[in-house]
Amino acid sequence: MDSATSDTRTPLGAQADNGLKIVVVGGFGVGKTTLVRSVSEIRPLSTEETMTQAGETVDDITEVRGKSATTVAFDFGRITLDARNVLYLFGAPGQERFWFLWDRLFSGALGAVVLLDTRRIDDSWYAIDRLERHGMPFIVACNDFGGPRHTPEEVRAALDLDPHVPLVACDARSRASAKQVLIALVEHVQRLHAGQAPTSEQELV
Repeated sequence: MDSATSDTRTPLGAQADNGLKIVVVGGFGVGKTTLVRSVSEIRPLSTEETMTQAGETVDDITEVRGKSATTVAFDFGRITLDARNVLYLFGAPGQERFWFLWDRLFSGALGAVVLLDTRRIDDSWYAIDRLERHGMPFIVACNDFGGPRHTPEEVRAALDLDPHVPLVACDARSRASAKQVLIALVEHVQRLHAGQAPTSEQELV
């Protein structure tokens, strides 16, 4: 039988009733593309481009010397939750010159993950401020780059983070770890809708 006629798979758009959207934001080179790639069940759509010498005058690469490519629009991944629900994951570009895209990516989102490199905590200020202005639920995930460890109290103080915002640890390269970050965000959103306070179990750093 012709393989073209035997393929009876349902088109992607008809497989689920509900599409849930999560955005991953953060500073330049904190691992947003890596997290989307590690957790997506499909080959992610990536808009990474090779970094050139000309870009050194625009983007501050002093803390990410080994980085050779950068996202110029967004990363996109997909996770099937069950027969009726699908999660769409968008990774936002981190450089200041692409921040104008963030408002579009935030539209219709369930919530956001702020990915943090604890060696460059200040790089996350803009993401947190923007999310708070939008009134969007978010959590902060500290990506493990093998540097000095910080206590949750130190990170919260450095970010002036609201006590109700969960702070978790992660390794963006690990599918299991990335999944736990997304689960933490969904649970946080559920608690907010139920009017519940966060628990101490959310402090995983």
